[in-house]
Amino acid sequence: MGELKTKQHDGDVTEFIRSYTDSEQKRADSFALVKLMREVTGFEPKMWGDTMIGFGQYHYKSERSRQEGDWMLVGFSPRKTAISLYFYSGILEQEELLAGLGNFKMGKGCIYVKKLSDIDPEVLRKIIFSTVAYLKETYGKL
Repeated sequence: MGELKTKQHDGDVTEFIRSYTDSEQKRADSFALVKLMREVTGFEPKMWGDTMIGFGQYHYKSERSRQEGDWMLVGFSPRKTAISLYFYSGILEQEELLAGLGNFKMGKGCIYVKKLSDIDPEVLRKIIFSTVAYLKETYGKL
């Protein structure tokens, strides 16, 4: 099994947001997400790969393959078409919370929103908190 290409590094999160986002709205939403995710997780933002901002990390070992590695607890990427949110773990509690999240689309491993005002920030906080709790329970010390 190959090594993960997306890894945490010491890139400047603020500079990335300023240079990468293509609108004032996306820039403001990105800084708001940094603030919210920092508050909920207690971790500082770190760059992951070229375009992802992550908070915290855990080490996983796949039960279905020999792959293992380190990955962010939660994160996001301010992509051109939508903001990709990486915080969904598929637990029952989150399934119920999704109904009140707002206007979004589900991807294979993330949730896409056009702008942050399309979703309920309190529901977002609850989903992020539940992800961190689930990962802590599943993988131990974070």
